Amino acid sequence: MQGLLKKKAIQYGAGNIGRGFIGQLYHQSGYEVAFIDVLPVVLETLNKDHKYPINIVSDTDKKEIIIDNVRAIDGKDVDAIAEEIATCDIMSTAIGVRVLPYIIPNIAKGIKRRWEITDKPLNIIICENLLGADEFIREKMKDQFTEEEYKKFLNTVGLVEASIGRMVPAPSEEDKAKHPLIVNVEPYCELPVDKAAFKGEIPNIVNLKPFAPFEFFIKRKLFVHNMSHATCAYLGGLKGYTYTYESMANSDIKLICKWALDESTEALSKEYDYPLSELMFHANELLFRFANHRLGDTVARVGKDPLRKLSENDRLIGALKCCVKNNVDPTFICIGIAAGLLFRQEDDEASITVSNLAKEKGVKAALKEISNFECDTCVPKIEKFYEMLKEKPLNEIIAYAQTIKYSV
Repeated sequence: MQGLLKKKAIQYGAGNIGRGFIGQLYHQSGYEVAFIDVLPVVLETLNKDHKYPINIVSDTDKKEIIIDNVRAIDGKDVDAIAEEIATCDIMSTAIGVRVLPYIIPNIAKGIKRRWEITDKPLNIIICENLLGADEFIREKMKDQFTEEEYKKFLNTVGLVEASIGRMVPAPSEEDKAKHPLIVNVEPYCELPVDKAAFKGEIPNIVNLKPFAPFEFFIKRKLFVHNMSHATCAYLGGLKGYTYTYESMANSDIKLICKWALDESTEALSKEYDYPLSELMFHANELLFRFANHRLGDTVARVGKDPLRKLSENDRLIGALKCCVKNNVDPTFICIGIAAGLLFRQEDDEASITVSNLAKEKGVKAALKEISNFECDTCVPKIEKFYEMLKEKPLNEIIAYAQTIKYSV
């Protein structure tokens, strides 16, 4: 059977998303999967075993599947990377926003090598939490090509944004003891992608969901999924919880997340004329998924790096601005932002920076510096919730939020 497999997929980044989501879809679609990474344990294990396990976990079930016909390429071996890109059928990245600029030269070299041997277009599925990731890469690529090469790049390479909705937390130490590359994932396994961005035929990949206009799905992921997940984590962190399912078991936190979701879904429905009922169904499904005990997702992982997660176009401030733009009152999103300013993990330098900034300079100055955000209506709310979260129980904060939200 393996000898019949002729399609090759390149996955740049063999982390939890790369292995636990994208690698699985490629595998189930009949591709050989070549992962590009720099971690020795990844390179050694994949090239020795040519397989790794995934646990698909829900509150009621746990199922192990094996992803085989895989191998790894050293991310420092530029020539090897170029050869692989030159001969692949599809490519994707799940490397992380901060690392993305550093792999651009390697991808460009692979594209140039590809042009030497084939006219077949290359589609790169971008699995990064970054608004406008396609434009970001396109701009970075300008420095890698001549003017004529860049024109050819625009015509032959599809930069396809994806919306990563599957939750893939870091495995526990117990799981890693069983296998160094094991990944725990939730059953949800759909990959919405930008239909309009493909060059040539759209590949036949299991659970790939081409959609246009795709900006809606990018914002749905950030302003619905990521916003509520971060709110869940930041409020859970203030309660001293370890896991996000503990936050969802707290009726007050769940209620705040639910009403924050109501705000963001209403705003997106207005902006894109998208059925509110479908967005609300998705939002309610998220609350159920966040409560998955077996997934073992942690408050620390979901809340990590509030410096980025409170930036001007990211999940919380981005959702707030979307509400303001569409005349939706974002009171409960303001609670999540206030909690993010208070969130502090001693092993997370970004959270220490954010919490210190808010404490020393005040909420208004912190939001201006971190988020480039000023709003005469929203900032006073965030300031009030910031102070209340330090000493008031959540049920009192909810009651106050309802009062100011629904008062005429």
